Amino acid sequence: MPRRRSSSSSSSTAPRNRTPQPVRVRRRTFGDIVKAFFAFVALLALLVGVPLALAMTAGWPFPTTFEPMEWLKQDISVSTFLGILTFVVWLAWAQFTACVLVEMKAALSGVGVPGRVPGAGPSQLLARQLVAALLLVGATAASFTPGLSQLGQSIEGNQRPTVAAAQQTPGFFAQQQEQAAGAAAALAEQASHAEAGSSGARQQGDTKFYRIQPPEGRHHDSLWEIAERHLGDGRRYKEIFELNKDRTQPDGSKLSEASLIRPGWIMEMPGDARGGDLVEMPDEAPEVSPEVRQQIHDYAGTGDHAQGSGGGSAQVSVPEQRPAPATGDAGHRQPAQQHATPAHDSSSFGLPEALLAAPLLAAGLLGALGHRRRQALWQSAFAGIGGRGMEPPTPAGDAQDVQDALLVGADPEGVRLLDRSLRGLAASLAAESRPLPTVYAAWLSSGDLHLQLAQPSGKPPTPWQLGQDQTSWTLAKDDAGRYEDVDTAAPYPGLVSLGTMDDSRLLLNLESVPGIVSLSGSEADRAAVFASVAAELATNGWSDRMTITLVGFGEDLTPLAPNRLRHLDDIEALIETMEAETRQRRGALGAAGHDSVLTGRTGPAQHTRWAPHLVLLAAAPSAEDAVTLAELAADAGRLGIGYLVGTDSGDLPGAAWEMEITGEGKLLAPLLGLELDAQLLPADQQRAVVELFVGADPDRGPDGPANTPPFLVDISEQGRPAVYARLVGPYEIIGLDTPDGERSALLHEALALLLLHREGVHPRVLSSALWPRGVTDDVREALVERLRAWLGTDPDGTARLGTDATGRLTLAKSVVSDLDVLRSLYHEATQGRGVDSRAVRGRLLTDALVLVRGPLLADRPEGRYRWLTHEIIDAQLPLLVADTGLALSAFHMEKNRAEKAIEAIDAALRTAPADERLWNELLRATHALDDPARLTALAADLIGRSGARGLPPRTEALLDELLPAWRDAVAAAG
Repeated sequence: MPRRRSSSSSSSTAPRNRTPQPVRVRRRTFGDIVKAFFAFVALLALLVGVPLALAMTAGWPFPTTFEPMEWLKQDISVSTFLGILTFVVWLAWAQFTACVLVEMKAALSGVGVPGRVPGAGPSQLLARQLVAALLLVGATAASFTPGLSQLGQSIEGNQRPTVAAAQQTPGFFAQQQEQAAGAAAALAEQASHAEAGSSGARQQGDTKFYRIQPPEGRHHDSLWEIAERHLGDGRRYKEIFELNKDRTQPDGSKLSEASLIRPGWIMEMPGDARGGDLVEMPDEAPEVSPEVRQQIHDYAGTGDHAQGSGGGSAQVSVPEQRPAPATGDAGHRQPAQQHATPAHDSSSFGLPEALLAAPLLAAGLLGALGHRRRQALWQSAFAGIGGRGMEPPTPAGDAQDVQDALLVGADPEGVRLLDRSLRGLAASLAAESRPLPTVYAAWLSSGDLHLQLAQPSGKPPTPWQLGQDQTSWTLAKDDAGRYEDVDTAAPYPGLVSLGTMDDSRLLLNLESVPGIVSLSGSEADRAAVFASVAAELATNGWSDRMTITLVGFGEDLTPLAPNRLRHLDDIEALIETMEAETRQRRGALGAAGHDSVLTGRTGPAQHTRWAPHLVLLAAAPSAEDAVTLAELAADAGRLGIGYLVGTDSGDLPGAAWEMEITGEGKLLAPLLGLELDAQLLPADQQRAVVELFVGADPDRGPDGPANTPPFLVDISEQGRPAVYARLVGPYEIIGLDTPDGERSALLHEALALLLLHREGVHPRVLSSALWPRGVTDDVREALVERLRAWLGTDPDGTARLGTDATGRLTLAKSVVSDLDVLRSLYHEATQGRGVDSRAVRGRLLTDALVLVRGPLLADRPEGRYRWLTHEIIDAQLPLLVADTGLALSAFHMEKNRAEKAIEAIDAALRTAPADERLWNELLRATHALDDPARLTALAADLIGRSGARGLPPRTEALLDELLPAWRDAVAAAG
């Protein structure tokens, strides 16, 4: 979705605000003066009255002599106790005095967030309120008192936010809002004045400039903060952006987004800007170096610039964009939506765009779904032979559309690179005995990975490089491809996708945010964001373990990851749970001697207590519960606990980062300079995803995997197919001419995909499988037509490649694979005619086993058929072959034909060598030969194959039964 731009008419006709305009500000009332007077009296009493009273009544707190041993020998009397109490009061006064000095300095300078006085949360809050009230009569309080969204965002050390206490002053915050409304009215008046005077000439003498300063002792500068310091209202950042967009900066780059500002850049300011660090032109400005003065002169000469829009940023900066790789390049696949067909086209019918635009979420869901289906197959396989099926239920309706969207949108390669890059970084830092830096966010941009650090952490280990500044580490896509799997814990499992901005995908590290992340907007829109975040956290591939607590979710997401997700009924249960969790983690960190979970997560003392605990509270809390949550979240960053909380109003105590989701799918965070195309999981798609996982649940009872294959063929002589493809082993096709040219491999691969999905394949799933990095619609349609022409028609004129009612591509019954025949033979032998006829059963099972020539598509070329990683056929085929071998072995053992049974098992083992059931049946058949030497040799072979893990318990117990002295015999045989 393109970013909203201002219309050309408005931007071309509206003049820039070059000259000062009268600004209407809220006049100071008598109440303000009264508040300031009482604040002055309170400060005078606390700063002067308290020490005078202490000096007159209790005296100086320090003793006149220093004799520690004599003090220890004295008895503890009432005077001793009063002396200690007096010293504590003196200490509290000194701390409060320091808080007042810090707040006064920040208020008068108007730069950044006030520094934190250690251990002085309530004291500093009181000092801030008194100083604000005192200075209210001479300045706008909002210019020197941070809003709720800014409190607690300090990134130095282990500082704690004090937002919970700040929320206890609603009157003061209401006054800030009133003043902000006055500033908004002033903006409207200025705009009208500017439009009326559009023909006036620019007077350069009224123009002011500001040079972006480096982030020394605070977070990065932003247009919002510049507007707040020099224009009195942060929301006027758009004026600064409009004056400077697309103008060449001293380093050669341009401001194309309001969030992209760098140290050394020059910003032209509106005429009413004020402040000591502004430079007016054409004055000589002697306090400015000649080099900077020349840069400002050059910048002032730049002309009109292109249109744009955006928002100021505080702590999250967008990485510099690089050209996207060509279609043939390796690395991250391009988002599938780039090649999406218009909704009215039948080729895109039914696929939810929300999942197509979420490649990391889709890859996680697809991987978890495949794992769940394999679990169902394996559990049913070891439950016994017969009475079970090999096929998971085929989804239909919305579930089928969602499954297709996952197949099209998934980017498993991107997940793999992200996971390896983060683990590789952790391993490199551990090798250098360096701690993990605190990461607030990560950007994926054109295959490159950018980490946004909380504070400078030195030079990153190779191949990482410094990004735009000292708080940005970057890993190029080609360098990320060199990483291999490493045995280290996932360093940042709390990263989760929020959305995209200009081809860059933002992942927020929920567990590292110093406080609560709040989300406002309509209930339905918030629910879509929460569901997306919960689903990705539950299934992502870059984390090992975590706990995700969900409160206020209408749809139960537990089936996605029962070991990670848990639902709580209400906020009361959540608060009780998190109070206990917070106490436990604080104690664990203290006992282990760690400052935060990061220092313990990848060290030698790894423990599950260092795994993140992420709380997703979709329901808006009450005012009392919100304050309690803010207090719990004050220390959450170092404990590995993250909070994402929904709110109706947008004002939430403890909110370090405030976000809003709009009805158009935009995720806004003005103070962070973000306007994202939000990643969503709407309610209907959420239900369909849950339906997929419920259908694949291995513990769902008698309605397990289906017993009937999805496609049964006529195995009689009359059922000879027109086209026969051999997939089990080397790939061969009988009944078709080999296509000429380079497209032969594509046509073979497309046919294999269709043969493995007799229920039909969506055209976009087909193109995504053949071209993982995307392809245009005309190329895909041309391939489908070539495939249709290659397959030809049946004698009745029906095309062998058709399209069903949902627009999916299907094969005619005259196109058959050996896998279809294998399934049909086994089904007929165990559930059809073979049930009542022993001879028929033996013949069918023998014919089925003859079809097995090796693994599926054994000779497939390297680099192709990557879509097989999403399939479960790699688990289905070995189990089907093993079942066939076991059934044929049992058939022969009924007549005591042990050698024939051994031949059947050996044939099955060539395709399913890891199936424990086959080895156990081979032991029984060999034991039936009454040849101890042969049985001992087989036991020795099994021990050699098992390696360091040893024999499975069932196999070991069976050997104890069949050959009690097998351990000694195997040892003697060497």
